[in-house]
Amino acid sequence: MSPDTGWDEARLVADVEAGPQGPEIGAFFDFDGTLIDGYSLGAFARHHLRSGQVTPADVGRMLLIGLRAMRSEQGTTEDDFEQFFVLGMRSWAGRSEDELVELGERLWSEGIAGSLYPEAWRLVEAHRRAGHTVVLASSATRFQVEPAARAMGVEHVLVTPVETENGLCTGRPGGPPLWRAGKAAAVRAFGATHDIDMINSYAYSNGTEDVAFLATVGRSRALNPEPGLAAAAASRNWPITHFRSRGRPGAREVARTLGVVGGTLGGFGTGIALGAVNALVGSGTRRDAIDLALTLGGELGTALGGVKLDVRGAEHLVDTRPAVFLFNHQSQLDVIIIAKLLRTGFSAVAKKEAARIPGFGLAFRLADVAFVDRTDTVSAKAALEPAVARLREGISLVVAPEGTRSATPALGRFKKGAFHVAMQAGVPIVPIVIRNAGELMWRGASTVRE
Repeated sequence: MSPDTGWDEARLVADVEAGPQGPEIGAFFDFDGTLIDGYSLGAFARHHLRSGQVTPADVGRMLLIGLRAMRSEQGTTEDDFEQFFVLGMRSWAGRSEDELVELGERLWSEGIAGSLYPEAWRLVEAHRRAGHTVVLASSATRFQVEPAARAMGVEHVLVTPVETENGLCTGRPGGPPLWRAGKAAAVRAFGATHDIDMINSYAYSNGTEDVAFLATVGRSRALNPEPGLAAAAASRNWPITHFRSRGRPGAREVARTLGVVGGTLGGFGTGIALGAVNALVGSGTRRDAIDLALTLGGELGTALGGVKLDVRGAEHLVDTRPAVFLFNHQSQLDVIIIAKLLRTGFSAVAKKEAARIPGFGLAFRLADVAFVDRTDTVSAKAALEPAVARLREGISLVVAPEGTRSATPALGRFKKGAFHVAMQAGVPIVPIVIRNAGELMWRGASTVRE
């Protein structure tokens, strides 16, 4: 039987929207390789290697277990996985649960979140809109999975338990790992205790070891499947979907990045230079130079980087001036996108660290950006006073009220400064919602993706 590979993201979401609704329907997601591209354990292993908490010999033994599993027709057995798990947890012995929770959150926000498939995020959101009981079911630990669950608004996680004594980890598993049959059993038990209609529920995974897990429900879906799972899915007529890789960028991505950076800085520099010449001959002002620089930087940066905008409600960007424009901040591309949208007559507020970004820091200073120390409330308020004056002069202000770039498409908590400025200046607030910028360039990324 040929595999059912015609299921793209849109069809997966449409299937959820057209299917049964309500909390009695479960949506069970594997984590590593399914929701994220790669494995969260890698981030922990790199951290432990850098800090000397794991030896190269431990890493070598883990690789040997993996190679043995790859050569075996059975793949990774429960015994293999338990050995692998114990080696990976050895460095946790003697550490408090609070320490590991903090480490998990930090590794998530600093790197793992960047490997989250955007398509998977939207699929989880579709299940949440349908009122389904969404569950992350993983052989990993809660320290790896719970940060993602919190970020995605998922209440339930099923993970391999970690043994603790007096609040400290022993470096051993606290029970059977959720691997192969163990994972399937945990999902069935969850379904029984939460009155889940398993026949009409959904399960998603990428791993060959998860055939039994996927078979616990009536709507099994193979996402980014390994060859073994792809074969099993084909034989069972399970839909197969491949998401776009979040792995190492290729030559096209590097070229796009050079186009964005070169176009933006080149356009801005050209605008400033032309504006300066105009000012010298008496046909322009410093503000005219800034506006020309912003316009050229936004136009060339997006054009040469292949960043295309689909703008809805563009009239509000022009008709409501001056204003405080608020935007959701997830990507370094947001700066170029805002310049492309607003073009002229605006300034911005940025964290003080932005002044040190090579190339862009100088551009920000030339454009009269107000730099704010987020750790000093008094100096932050003082830095915003010129922005109020500019608003009264007709120059709009652009602010990211979250104060930093988000690790996921979810909005962070807003800071109050922009709202106080708008009230003091007596101008309206206009929200700008930017979608998919983080998909093109995650907050910690250095390249622009396709």
